[in-house]
Amino acid sequence: MGALNAHLESWRKAVDRIEDQMQQHPSANVFFETLQGTTPLLRTIRNTHRTLQEAREECPDDRAILLARDDAGELERAIELLHTDAKHGMEFMIAKQGEVQAQRAHQLVRAGHRLNLLVEFFLPLTAISAVFGMNLRHGLENWESPWLFWVLLGTALATGVVLVATVVFKLSPGSSGRTRKRKG
Repeated sequence: MGALNAHLESWRKAVDRIEDQMQQHPSANVFFETLQGTTPLLRTIRNTHRTLQEAREECPDDRAILLARDDAGELERAIELLHTDAKHGMEFMIAKQGEVQAQRAHQLVRAGHRLNLLVEFFLPLTAISAVFGMNLRHGLENWESPWLFWVLLGTALATGVVLVATVVFKLSPGSSGRTRKRKG
């Protein structure tokens, strides 16, 4: 029985070492290393506890088997708690990372939407500027009055506003022309 008690004591030291490891700053590495260490140890201690229970049933008067079985039961509970804590910690870290990634994705979508609105607003202005900025004869280049410039600028800006409005305010199907603001 001395060898069995020494073996149980070595497991107790391993459990204490893993408990100390779990007291470190929580991180995915700590949880993973804990799971890696507790999984085979939990299986081994659980089987040992079961075997000692069967031995106890065969030899009900042997106090040494009773004490060894009780020690193995305590070790099994301790290592099972450590294993469960590490598993829950790992799941929490995964959920937390998923939440952070979802927030970042939402921010990217919002930034992309704003960029699209800017492009939609200035696209008509740049298109008209490009057409009238070419060195082609169209008959308007000799006009001295600035009103044509202001008309073209106003038309381009109004077209940009209409494009933005059609994206931001969408006509709902079957709503008889009422507009509804888009979420986002």
